[in-house]
Amino acid sequence: MESHIASQIAVERPRARPSVRALTVLSLGPLALVAGIAWAILQPYRVTLLHPHGQGFWWLVVEPPLLLMLVGILFHFLVAPGVVDDLEEGDGTAG
Repeated sequence: MESHIASQIAVERPRARPSVRALTVLSLGPLALVAGIAWAILQPYRVTLLHPHGQGFWWLVVEPPLLLMLVGILFHFLVAPGVVDDLEEGDGTAG
């Protein structure tokens, strides 16, 4: 008896290193997070959480540095993995 099942399964080997484009996409989220932190440090008056006197809920939550940090985190965990997968698939078919 001969079995062709083991020989027909395609083994996908992981890449040794991600491409420069993939690393660039993966670094965008952390860079946005660092930029938001730097913005909050350099312009602390923009973050009214530090001095919330007379401010409403939305004024406290919707702060540009906080939104930039949130966007960086969401991009890194929700968008970047899919984009990197697409880039790696494109690199595999081009070569």
